[in-house]
Amino acid sequence: MRSWISDPAEIRDRLIAQAGAEGFSALGIAAPDANPQLPERLAAFLADDRHGQMGWMAERTAWRAAPDALWPEARSVIMLAELYTPEHDATEILRHPDRGAISVYAQGKDYHDIVKKRLKRLGGWLVNLTGCEIKVFVDTAPVMEKPLAQAAGLGWQGKHTNLLSRELGSWFFLGAIFTTLDLPRDAPEREHCGSCRSCLDACPTGAFPAPYQLDARRCISYLTIEHKGPVDPELRPLLGNRIYGCDDCLAACPWNKFAQAATELRYHGPHGGPALAEIAALDDAAFRERFSGSPIKRVGRDRMVRNVLYAIGNSGLAHLRPVAEALQQDPDPAVADAARWACQRLL
Repeated sequence: MRSWISDPAEIRDRLIAQAGAEGFSALGIAAPDANPQLPERLAAFLADDRHGQMGWMAERTAWRAAPDALWPEARSVIMLAELYTPEHDATEILRHPDRGAISVYAQGKDYHDIVKKRLKRLGGWLVNLTGCEIKVFVDTAPVMEKPLAQAAGLGWQGKHTNLLSRELGSWFFLGAIFTTLDLPRDAPEREHCGSCRSCLDACPTGAFPAPYQLDARRCISYLTIEHKGPVDPELRPLLGNRIYGCDDCLAACPWNKFAQAATELRYHGPHGGPALAEIAALDDAAFRERFSGSPIKRVGRDRMVRNVLYAIGNSGLAHLRPVAEALQQDPDPAVADAARWACQRLL
C-alpha cells in the first residue's frame, strides 16, 4: 500500500522546492475564500460597463468572484508566478513609427501553453506525493488570479490594477493550482505604491479613472486585443504604433529596478517590432502561419490588420499610404474603415 506524505509543513517545503525546479519564480498559498470583498468589487466594475465587449466577465460571476464556489472541495489555492522580464526597454519600439509595438508577453511562445504544462507537471507531482485532488488554471477559467495572488503574498495590485512585487517587478505570469490539501497560508501582501503615479501618468488613453481602477474601454490592450469592430475615432490617434497590447503602465513602474531576469527564453521570441507594411499584407493563411504558437493568433488577421492600419495612420509616413489604399475595399468592414481613416490621416 502506498504511503502518502501528510504533514502540511513538509508538503509546503517540498512544494516550494519542486516549483523552483519546474521554473516558477515564486509560490504562495491562500485560502479559496481569502477575498470576501471580490463579489462587491466585480459587481461595481460590471455595473459601470468597464468591461466593454468582454461579455464573458459577466458570465459565471458567482464562480469568478468566489473561488470557493468554483470548486467547493478545494481547501487551498497555490499561486505561482513565472517571470517574462524583457531584455530590452519595452517602450523603445514606440520611437519607430514604421514598426508595430507588440506587448512583451506576446513576443514569443504562448504563455498559456508553457505555464499550463508546468502547472500540470507540478500538480501531478503533488498528487503522487500526497494523494490529493487538484485543478489547474492559467487565465482559462473564471478565476481572478490577481486578488488570489495578493492574498497568497506574491505581490499587490498596483494603481494600474496589475500585480507587482518588490522582488519580481511587474513582468510575470500567474497560474493557480486548486487542491483539496489544507496547507499553511502565506500572509497577504500589502500595497507599496505610496504616492507614486508613474503608471497612471504613463497611460496614453487615460484608462484609469482613479488609482486602482481600470476602464477597459479606454485601455489599449483591450482595444487592440478584445475589442471587435472599429475603435472610437477619438481613441485611434492615442494608439500610436501599438498593434497588440500595451506595456506603458508596466514599464513605468519603479519597482522594475528590482525585477529578476526571466529564465524561460521561449517568451523572448521573434514577434517584437514587425514592419507595419509587412503585417498589413498578410492574408488569413499567412497570418496564421506567421503567428502559429503565439498568443497573437487569437485576434485573427482582420483585427491585427485593423490595428496596423491605425498605426499607419498615426505614423506620419507618406510612403505607407499606398499600403492603406490597397485595403480600402477589404472584405472586413473594420479593416476597410481603418484603411480609409489612415489614408485621410496621411494626406
